[in-house]
This record gives sequence, structure tokens and C-alpha cells, in this order.
Amino acid sequence: MGVERDVAGGGPGGGPGGRVAVVVPCLDEEAAVGAVVDGLRAALPHAVVYVYDNGSTDRTAEVAARHGAVVRFEPRPGKGNVIRRAFADVDADTYVLVDGDDTYDASAAGDLVRLLVAEGLDHVVGTRRADSLTAYRRGHAAGNRALNSVVSRVFGTPVTDMLSGYRVMSRRFVKSFPAISRGFEVETELTVHAVNLRVPQREVPVGFRDRPEGSASKLRTYRDGFAILRWILRLAHLERPLLVHALLGALVAAVSLALGLPVVVEFLRTGLVPKFPTAILASALMMIAVLVAAVGVVLDAVRRASDESSRLVYLQYPAPHELDLRAPGGGAQRAADRAPGRLR
Repeated sequence: MGVERDVAGGGPGGGPGGRVAVVVPCLDEEAAVGAVVDGLRAALPHAVVYVYDNGSTDRTAEVAARHGAVVRFEPRPGKGNVIRRAFADVDADTYVLVDGDDTYDASAAGDLVRLLVAEGLDHVVGTRRADSLTAYRRGHAAGNRALNSVVSRVFGTPVTDMLSGYRVMSRRFVKSFPAISRGFEVETELTVHAVNLRVPQREVPVGFRDRPEGSASKLRTYRDGFAILRWILRLAHLERPLLVHALLGALVAAVSLALGLPVVVEFLRTGLVPKFPTAILASALMMIAVLVAAVGVVLDAVRRASDESSRLVYLQYPAPHELDLRAPGGGAQRAADRAPGRLR
């Protein structure tokens, strides 16, 4: 079999990033996955490439194994499920996440890893720079810009390509990531996790090209766009409950005032309450507004406790720049994981 590679970053002499694992989620990518694996192994010769087959009906797994990847399987559909499984199973110091459709420039992986280590970052996002007019569909580009704007406003941090599938992450970032989502919303969840923990991160433009012939996109513009928007709203409620409940409470209070003020004015002028049902409704709405705001305060306290727990998990692991770049591995991995082309 030749010299076995350690998942960590090093055969003889190691490499930047310590132990580097590349996670490639795939669904029916027979036409593209071979080129992706070859490009990643050339850019990161010290890394182990894990191809996670998410229920492919073609020869994706066979092609990936033939090109030197460690192939694993996740039967539950959805990219979020794949990443949840991979982040739990794979042990490394640095993680590279990239789609298996050969649209991202795999040769940039080495530079992204070196940047993460050199600057002590936890999250590097490869923002897409289209190499052709057809690489980035107009509807997808417009939708991405709109979603970036929503996330930037809600979470208070500028984001330029939150849906990018090309990311490099530190061990402490990955192991503190809850991975709740099931599908393509996982990129949004990764972005919000980075913003919430306020980790050091960078965005770096990378090449983005057309899919190879014979490869079809799994994205459905409207269905997946609405799914991502729903997930943003859910994350906003989970991560910014005080803001969300304050806005809802203010809205209900405004309706209450609109209904109740004329009744109060009439009472002050005549001493009578001619619209008794309206007065009752306005009072009930104001009580509901107060309760909604109070629930927001409670949920915000719970969120803060959850953030503290995530932060404590995050702090258990060393910073990327503390890695010994010349270490021969930093931990043993089973031989089956080290052998390129092993189906598991």
C-alpha cells in the first residue's frame, strides 16, 4: 500500500494545520468527485479526504475510493445530516469542508489552511468568485445577496457569502458546533455559530466554476431558498429572542393602543365607556404584549447560558496557531482510516 498517511497532517514531516481532515458531502457526484479528490490531495498532500456518500444511486463511492478518498456513508438525506455525522466521527485539528460537485477551486485549500493557522483563525469562508457568467445562476445570486443582508442585519455582522460550501475550520470551532439543521441550511447555521461565538474569522475569494458535464445541481432555487429563510427566522428566534419578542410585543402593544386610546379619550371627556368590548380587547392585547416581552427576557437568559456552555467547550481546545506545524501527526488513527481508497 506504500507509506500510510496519518489523518493528521503528517506523513513524514507533517504539514500546516496539524491533523487536517477534508469532508466532502456527495450525492450522485460520479462525474465530479474524482477531480475534487485529486485536486484536494494535490493541494493538501498531508490531509485525509473523507467523502461522505449521502445515498447516491450512481458510482460516487467507487470513484471516490479509486481516487484515494476514505469513503463513508450517511443514509439520512440532507447535507446537514452529513456534516453532523462527519463532525462527530472525524477527529482532526483542522477541518476543510467543500462540496463534491467540482465547482470550487480545490487548489485554494492549502492557502486557506495556512491562513487559518498563520492568523490563528477559527473559521475561513471561501466566498465565491464566478469564473464564468453561467457559474452562478442569477436567481441564486440574488437570493444569496438577500439572505446575506437579512443575516447581517439580524446578527449585526457583515456577511458576503453565507451559503458558501467551502470552509476551513479549527477543531474548537467544529467541536462546539451543535449541527441542528438537516439540509442546505447548515451553511447558515455555521455562519450564525461563528457570529454568535464571535470567533476570529476571514472571508477569502475563491474560484467558482460551472459544474462538469454530467453533474446536476441538487439545489432547488425557491424550495431551498424558502427553507433557508425559515431557518434564518428560526435561528433569529433562538439566538436573538429578546429582539424578536420585543418586536412582537411592540407590535401587539401598538394594536392595543390604537384600539384603546379612543376609548380612554372618550372616557376622560364624558366619563362613559361606550365601547366596552373594545376596551376589554385593548386591555387583553396589552397584557399579551407584556407577557410576550417577558418571555423574551426569560429566553434571552436561557440563550446566554447556552452560549456560555458553547464557549466553554470551545475553550477546551487549543488555538490553531498553537499547533506544531512540524509535528508528525499529533495522535494515532486507525489504520483503516489512513489507507486511501478504503470503503467504510
